[in-house]
Amino acid sequence: MKKHLLYILVLFSFVLKAQTYPNQNISLLGLIDPNTGTTTIGPDGRKYNGCWGWYQTSLNKEYAIVGASHGTYFIDVSNLTTPSVSAFVPGKTNVTVREVKTYQNYCYITCDEGGTNTFQIVDMSTLPATVTLVYNSNTLFERGHTQWISQDKLYIGGVTYSNTTASSMNVYSLATPTAPLLLRELKQDFPVISYVHDMFVRNDTVFASCGYQGLYVFKFNSATNTFSQLGSYTGYASATYNHSSGLTQDGKHLLFCDESPAGSPIRYVDVQNLSNIQSVQTFQPFIGTTPHNPFLIGDKWAVVSCYQDGLYIYDISQPGNVAVSGYFDTYPQSGGNIGNYFGQDYRGNWGAYPYLPSGIILASDMQNGLFILDPTDAFNNPVSVKSNSTKSAELIIYPNPVSQNLAVNYNTVYASKLELKNILGQVFLQKQYNGSISETIDVSGFEAGTYILSITEQGNTSHKKLIINH
Repeated sequence: MKKHLLYILVLFSFVLKAQTYPNQNISLLGLIDPNTGTTTIGPDGRKYNGCWGWYQTSLNKEYAIVGASHGTYFIDVSNLTTPSVSAFVPGKTNVTVREVKTYQNYCYITCDEGGTNTFQIVDMSTLPATVTLVYNSNTLFERGHTQWISQDKLYIGGVTYSNTTASSMNVYSLATPTAPLLLRELKQDFPVISYVHDMFVRNDTVFASCGYQGLYVFKFNSATNTFSQLGSYTGYASATYNHSSGLTQDGKHLLFCDESPAGSPIRYVDVQNLSNIQSVQTFQPFIGTTPHNPFLIGDKWAVVSCYQDGLYIYDISQPGNVAVSGYFDTYPQSGGNIGNYFGQDYRGNWGAYPYLPSGIILASDMQNGLFILDPTDAFNNPVSVKSNSTKSAELIIYPNPVSQNLAVNYNTVYASKLELKNILGQVFLQKQYNGSISETIDVSGFEAGTYILSITEQGNTSHKKLIINH
């Protein structure tokens, strides 16, 4: 009955506002679907594409920036359950690919669609009231498929100029954020690379996903404004279309997605020796899952957008033994969770952003809108917590968010251990108690962000998500 109802909803393109979304260890906080009316594309109703996040330090507010089929939304997500649109910047219409990134208080918007396009730069400093479009031109380039910003450099993949000539990848200086300056085209040094679909850049080392040509690693040499090659990973087993990647914080491992054909796996490789990159593991939640974009947190977590199967969080801390820690299916109309992949393969969860100070995850679904997700349980291995059936005492903390003094209360007759960790599992505070806990902890010395406060007694653990704001 449920499957039949879903098929009817898809057939008539109803918005699934009240839909139950399959999930494990990730909970829904808020959902917004502002792109209504006739601004959809194709029979599958594509409305949204790339998304990113921005933290406004002056006002302690968080925003989602979401590309849409007709422009870009700037959405205030500070109130998690009732997100609201602060501003909208119109752009080319009938667009499938629109990507956004931020640098300082500026947002950079690229579009990749046939016909006339523009590259846009938006000043966000006046949010939440409004934004200002400070650059809207095709002078630098006409089309860009993807982008990445590292330090003060903007990398654009899949560049097309207004005269229809192309460049596989360009790098621009953002020394003047409103006037990017072209430093180099990759084809000037490596004309053999025909296309860079996406790139991950850290400290001028570029992990370039070059489609059917595979993965290449380049170094941008700032002193000479030239590219040199550090390594490559091509011709690997069942290689398909190398789409996008993410690097662990220690720089030892890279996770990347082969997007095409549909059903290609997620790949985890060892990049400690760039001249001899080695496969560690391939995996996917379902045989039919198509991964799209990965986002890595530290050396432990991978947040992966998986089209029709939604958002997956993997524990990647043990290479070769990657495990699902949680998922949230933003597209229950089809996919592995209902046992049926049908119609257009590339629909559902496009991208995500897991780096806001609050610890929430933003996830853009092409048909269903922007999801605001709470990954606390996924980041804290609740399976081990729930494995013991003995009921624990209630852990109470106040206030939350907190800036200085945190009150902690826990009623027990047993010895217990209190720990305060960040979402990467790093321990910032550890204390032992005998009996009930009732004290105030000064957290003013800790950096702003999301933490987990846990208390363990008699093999049972209680935990609370704590947000520290200064």
